[in-house]
Amino acid sequence: MNDRTTTSVTVIGLGLMGRALAGAFLRAGHPTTVWNRTISKADQLVAEGARSAPTVGEALEAGILTIICVTDYQAMYELLGASEIELGGKMLINLTSGHSAQAREAARWAGQRGAHYLDGAIMAVPPAIGTAEAVILHSGPQADFEAHKTTLDALGTVTYLGADHGLASLYDVAGLTMMWSVLNAWLQGTALLRTAGVDAAAYAPFARQMAAGVAEWLPGYAEQIDRGSFPAEVSALETDARAMTHLIKESEAVGVNAELPKLFKAMADRSIAAGHGGEQYPVLIEEFGKPGND
Repeated sequence: MNDRTTTSVTVIGLGLMGRALAGAFLRAGHPTTVWNRTISKADQLVAEGARSAPTVGEALEAGILTIICVTDYQAMYELLGASEIELGGKMLINLTSGHSAQAREAARWAGQRGAHYLDGAIMAVPPAIGTAEAVILHSGPQADFEAHKTTLDALGTVTYLGADHGLASLYDVAGLTMMWSVLNAWLQGTALLRTAGVDAAAYAPFARQMAAGVAEWLPGYAEQIDRGSFPAEVSALETDARAMTHLIKESEAVGVNAELPKLFKAMADRSIAAGHGGEQYPVLIEEFGKPGND
């Protein structure tokens, strides 16, 4: 199936993100139908050229593909699971936030009703939608993704991850892990330097340089993880653990919260106790792969 820029699209759910998605399709020239429980949320989009469907069923009928961006998966089931809704042959792309098990179950649910289904995740804030900075992840049958990629390109940088419907959700939380970890590390360093009168703006360029430098290590470290072999080419874990102790002591000495470095150290200590002190830092993947100790 060839997808053209005139492909008609339906967007169900008009929160801030849903409105941004619909607006991007309109700007790209796609006939766009929208539906939302609170009808007034469609007003601006209608003024820009969208059609507001009176029912979910009519909204589904209007588009070659339907984008779903609602509160949660249960809301999707409630909206699309009504007896009068016909999903047979419909192309559904669910950009509702959730976890991987929900995505896989939703794919089974949609398949039982004869629909094509892709699950997705939006790695962007609403104002970025429609620009290259907006990364939209998709997982599910590749043929369904390829058939509609040209239309989806209106939303930003669209990426296909694989046939497993749960991959988009997993990449989403993995990305959030990176975001929060980098920000928390920066805040820890900022708190330390503020005790010496260094403001956050002065520290930020150095912190950015450090974060970029560490990012360069990732491909090589990934190779070690995938091989299951962790030779200490740069530094042994026991050496890193001693530096963690310095960070903890410094934080405590200047009155800064030391919970984060203590967490690093606790995980390193467990790995060292298991005999991995002479290996390189990525050996900690074995600790991260275990259930937490509550």
